[in-house]
Amino acid sequence: MPSLQLPIGIQSFEKIRNEGYYYVDKTPYIAELAQKGSYYFLSRPRRFGKSLFIDTLSCAFTGKKELFSGLYLERPESGWDFEKKYPVIKISFAQRVNRSSAELSEYLTRIISQEAAQYG
Repeated sequence: MPSLQLPIGIQSFEKIRNEGYYYVDKTPYIAELAQKGSYYFLSRPRRFGKSLFIDTLSCAFTGKKELFSGLYLERPESGWDFEKKYPVIKISFAQRVNRSSAELSEYLTRIISQEAAQYG
C-alpha cells in the first residue's frame, strides 16, 4: 500500500483526493451547513484550512461526486444529492492588496462579471 503524504499548503480538494494525500473528512459539516442555515461567516486563524474547506464546498455544490468516494457526503444518510448542481462564485482576497475602496470595488465588479458570464 502506498504511503499517503501530508497536504501541507495544498488548498485544492481535487488535488488532495486525486494525488494521494491524507484527508480528514470534513464533509459532515458541508451537509450540516446546507441543511441548517443560510448565512455563515468562517473565521479561523491563518493556515487552519479555510480555503480547502471552501474548495471542498465548491466541489460538492458543483456535483463532483467522484471526489467524495469513501467520504460521509457520499453516504445516503448525508442526504446529499450530487445530481443537484449549483453555480459557485469564489472570490479570493489572499493575494490581493487594495489601496482604496474604489480599487476594491473595481476588482469585485470585474470578478463577479467574469463569474456571471461563465454561468450565463
